[in-house]
Amino acid sequence: MIQATLADLRQSSTFFQTDDIIKIVNGRKKEEIGYFVPIALQETFENFLITLQQEKKKQLLQRIAHASKKDPIEEGTVDDGIK
Repeated sequence: MIQATLADLRQSSTFFQTDDIIKIVNGRKKEEIGYFVPIALQETFENFLITLQQEKKKQLLQRIAHASKKDPIEEGTVDDGIK
């Protein structure tokens, strides 16, 4: 992974000619701003993001199912079918 500053973005002709992920840092404050993912890695990165989002949704649904299962069924209510 390459590290670059915002000033390097001004020299875009050399900045965007890489096949590595670039970590963009604010040069003055030494704070991380974000990442640049080149087109060569676009498909792999998008698949990673899709997998990550699906995992988050699955965990949320498991939390909902667990909470729903713990919720007692009182008289006059309908069972949610979770056993």
